[in-house]
Amino acid sequence: MNDLFARHRQVLPDWLALYYDEPLEITHGEGRHVWDANGNRYLDFFGGILTTMTAHALPEVTKAVSEQAGRIIHSSTLYLNRPMVELAERIAQLSGIPDARVFFTTSGTEANDTALLLATTYRRTNTVLAMRNSYHGRSFSAVGITGNKGWSPTSLSPLQTLYVHGGVRTRGPFAELDDREFIAACVDDLRDLLGHTRPPAALIAEPIQGVGGFTSPPDGLYAAFRKVLQEQGILWIADEVQTGWGRTGEHFWGWQAHGQSGPPDILTFAKGIGNGSSIGGVVARAEIMNCLDSNSISTFGGTQITMAAGLANLSYLLEHDLQGNARRVGGLLIERLRAAAAQLPGVREVRGRGLMIGVELVKPGTDEADPKSASAILEAAREGGLLIGKGGGHNTSALRIAPPLSLTVAEAEEGAAILEQALRSAY
Repeated sequence: MNDLFARHRQVLPDWLALYYDEPLEITHGEGRHVWDANGNRYLDFFGGILTTMTAHALPEVTKAVSEQAGRIIHSSTLYLNRPMVELAERIAQLSGIPDARVFFTTSGTEANDTALLLATTYRRTNTVLAMRNSYHGRSFSAVGITGNKGWSPTSLSPLQTLYVHGGVRTRGPFAELDDREFIAACVDDLRDLLGHTRPPAALIAEPIQGVGGFTSPPDGLYAAFRKVLQEQGILWIADEVQTGWGRTGEHFWGWQAHGQSGPPDILTFAKGIGNGSSIGGVVARAEIMNCLDSNSISTFGGTQITMAAGLANLSYLLEHDLQGNARRVGGLLIERLRAAAAQLPGVREVRGRGLMIGVELVKPGTDEADPKSASAILEAAREGGLLIGKGGGHNTSALRIAPPLSLTVAEAEEGAAILEQALRSAY
């Protein structure tokens, strides 16, 4: 393992983040568990950054990929592609967007890039609204709209980005207001911001901010925003890369908690749909998707082998009601963690929905972020046989918990017990 780490350091970038003081090589997985190169077994509560959505080594997906690989793996979008059409049909219907068109990419970053291209072309402006504490990907344009300085290595951008209040409920200038007043204040802020700039192309927002520590506004905020945006024809892009496919339990898409003013104009997705295969994509109304006046393709977006994986994975998710399981088991897990956190001075908040749970940490007796303890808890959880993530934005640190949606009650209890012990070791 040390040899592999040394080789990694020799040929890969210094900025390529690795978890743990002794980085982990995961060699295989099954269900909700993975094994490392030393044979240690771990309960996986992070799922490859919310990507292993159903289960590790899901037989239905393995079979679909194997059978497709035996026929043809790839041909590009220059040729008709039955699995791509079939998956696009299902996603268009599930999206809630009328007259929907679907374009496949290989990642969430690329999906958000495409959404920005569509919105700025359709609206003929390069000004974009984004949320503070947001994260939308690693590319040049996606970094340019990311409202989280820890993941934004440059201020250079092809876009002019203006940041809006509202993505974080319990911090910031409106934190002390009740939900109704909070939404009203954020809407007033949006209106004021729009009074100082030319009409933007779109607002892009994660219904629950992922890298930012699983923070979210009160339900209905983006519906209230949309009423204001529609007055000027500004589009709403819902970044569902982490919230999509039923992970929040209560809804299939995160935007549905804010759906009083209708669905988004553009929806982006990735991660969970592929269960580890590289699938991303954009859904938009036909008039928006078709606004480009030059040719475009995606060499690897929609390739047959990933589409086969996505079809099998989505079918399994729907047939086994994993959204309902996320709601039931996730609800139990959140309550279990809240009960444990009530006795720990370093836990500021346990938040989330379904199987998308954040545990925000502070230095005891203060409201200051505690990234050092977050790293220590990550290490202690691993020692106990549990893998979790971490995140946070401006002056925050949070643990991120996002197991596969097939998590059982027994596994939730087991993971909660390990995490509670890890928290107690730090506080």
